Amino acid sequence: MRIACLGGGPAGLYFAISTKLRQPDAEVVVFERNRPDDTFGWGVVLSDETLGNLAANDTKSAATIRDHFAYWDDVALVMGGQTTTSSGHGFCGIGRKRLLLILHDRAKELGVDLRFETEVEAASQYQKDFDVVVACDGLNSKTRMEFAETFKPDIDTRKCPFVWLGTHQKFDDAFTFIFEETDKGWLWAHAYQFDDDTATFIVECSQETFDAYGFGDLDQHESIAICEEVFKDHLGGHALMTNANHIRGSAWIRFPRVLCENWSHENVVLLGDASATAHFSIGSGTKLALESAIALADYIATEDTLEAAFDKYQNERRIEVLRLQSAARNSVEWFEEVERYLHLDPVQLNYSLLTRSQRISHENLRARDAKWLQSAEAWFQQQAGVGANEAPRAPMFAPFKLRDMHLKNRIVVSPMAQYKAKDGCPTDWHLIHYGERAKGGAGLVYTEMTCVSPEGRITPGCPGLYAPEHEAAWRRLTDFVHTETEAMICCQIGHAGRKGSTRLGWDGMDRPLPDGNWPLLSASAIPWSDENAVPQEITRDQMDTVKAEFVAAAEMADRAGFDMIELHAAHGYLISSFISPLSNQRSDDYGGSLENRLRYPLEVFKAMRAVWPEGKPMSVRISASDWAGDDGVTADEAVEIARAFEAAGADIIDVSAGQTSTQAKPVYGRMFQTPFSDRIRNEARIATMAVGNIYEADHVNSILMAGRADLVCLARPHLSDPYWTLRAGAAIGDRQEKWPLPYEAGRDQAWRLADKEAEMAGAV
Repeated sequence: MRIACLGGGPAGLYFAISTKLRQPDAEVVVFERNRPDDTFGWGVVLSDETLGNLAANDTKSAATIRDHFAYWDDVALVMGGQTTTSSGHGFCGIGRKRLLLILHDRAKELGVDLRFETEVEAASQYQKDFDVVVACDGLNSKTRMEFAETFKPDIDTRKCPFVWLGTHQKFDDAFTFIFEETDKGWLWAHAYQFDDDTATFIVECSQETFDAYGFGDLDQHESIAICEEVFKDHLGGHALMTNANHIRGSAWIRFPRVLCENWSHENVVLLGDASATAHFSIGSGTKLALESAIALADYIATEDTLEAAFDKYQNERRIEVLRLQSAARNSVEWFEEVERYLHLDPVQLNYSLLTRSQRISHENLRARDAKWLQSAEAWFQQQAGVGANEAPRAPMFAPFKLRDMHLKNRIVVSPMAQYKAKDGCPTDWHLIHYGERAKGGAGLVYTEMTCVSPEGRITPGCPGLYAPEHEAAWRRLTDFVHTETEAMICCQIGHAGRKGSTRLGWDGMDRPLPDGNWPLLSASAIPWSDENAVPQEITRDQMDTVKAEFVAAAEMADRAGFDMIELHAAHGYLISSFISPLSNQRSDDYGGSLENRLRYPLEVFKAMRAVWPEGKPMSVRISASDWAGDDGVTADEAVEIARAFEAAGADIIDVSAGQTSTQAKPVYGRMFQTPFSDRIRNEARIATMAVGNIYEADHVNSILMAGRADLVCLARPHLSDPYWTLRAGAAIGDRQEKWPLPYEAGRDQAWRLADKEAEMAGAV
């Protein structure tokens, strides 16, 4: 078999080595345009896991690579003269030039034909002379462009410009992130040692800072001089160096995230950055390349046909690529928006940095550096007003205060429709349902959306606050919660709008009633779907009537004993229908601009706030995105929406998303709506609640400790387990949360079982 490798970087060389190990008789030729000792870039980072994979594939080269590694265990964040360090991260780095020389020697030893200073042609020029053409020709792959119709590359150029430099300053104690503020904006550096004398020093900044400095008009040496001045306090008198002297003008670039839909064409296959990239901030690009090289060599050697080998290679490696690209996307987006986090305390900023990719969770940090995490937890509790002498607890058990309402912890039972009301009146079902969840340990329990009128209900089974018997029934429930538990209870108040007059959830979500439908109102006469009735565009008089109904409901909620109320301005209901341009096409003062679309929702909120007691908090639930691109509410607008409600007196924003239009295309996943909460909290500096596929204590603690929300709402987990908070606390070793006195025997058993499980896990 004759194999051509187009490109002599780590991917091509390691594929050649791996192939010769499996097929010694194969003729493998590596074509490389540069000289053997040319390299661009400085150090590369690998994990202990990748080192193990290299050792299993080729013990000899792995041992040589390991001998030249610089190891470090710490991550350090440096800002404002303060350094925050955590340990247990297990990185190792090696110079790219050293790595290539090691691979050169091993490839030649195995009989690989290395052809340096040879211009690499288009892949089609090699197809007839070679059985396999491996295109490992990097970010700017000629092969990927030549067969673009087959490969279908998706290239996303990221926001932040960066320049890859080196220095003889030592950073051998930690992978170091340095943030420096200048009169032209923030710059930050990613620095790590890769041999005894040299460290990588990547400088990055926002486009605004880049433009303010005019880096695009400066040559490399002028840019380097500025960077040396900015980071002089961290360079110990050492210079910053470039090994890209072949580049004229600016060496700053923006990272292209590459992912090809297909990785092969006839006998041509993509490898390394040609097929997919991973951002340098998670240090996995070389890892992907080397591990993909192993897989490709293995399948070419073992599969019956080249087509089968390529299919197996793509199917296996694409999963790993997508996983790492997801983590890389989270990481790069954190750096792209890092200026919104730089107001955080260094402890919280460091935690946010460490968990930015979501590959490292709260308990994973505990396994890495329990001492540092315990100190961070203590800091979080102290920020919440807990005395410094108190035993540290997880962030989810920190108290929280809104006006005069004190929550014992940060867990919220999210609103969940029950469809069990009779003529708008809550029943014993609601008493038991909400009572159990209040007993279950959560700090705050929400009712489902409680409607302001019979016509404002979603379904005939939805509860209301528009009749005396409703107030009495809710009073019975709140009295139980306050008498028997430490939980607070919030009434979510809303009007269904165009999504009303529908069946119970289990009989057909959002489907109209088979008979007995009531008239609908909305911002505009646009039906929810083709199946739903066309609503009337609400008139000014009707707006006044509905506003009065919201006010009356707020007054009843106070008399019913609720600690807090929330205006439901999300999910396509009446108030939400004004905010979203997908449902609001009015031509009067209540349509058009965001300011106009917010006019009526703010009128309603202010009227409710005016009658709601001063000492009791109010929240607003918003849909921070319509999941409909620029046609709907965007994340940028969500920040402005939150600011408007806060200015009107909202104490916290309940940040949800979607459910405003049938044309929405949400992107689901673990904690998928938390980024909206994060943005509002840290950009607008407003207290928020995070919602959306949050189901583990680890999720909750990570969100809170990183400053992505102030409270965390869990819905479905509380449907399956009313005592989620107590069980989660037992599982993570918390022994301070109070259980109902009759349940203490169960508490003791839960603690014993949790301790036993932890002991067994430690033994393993």
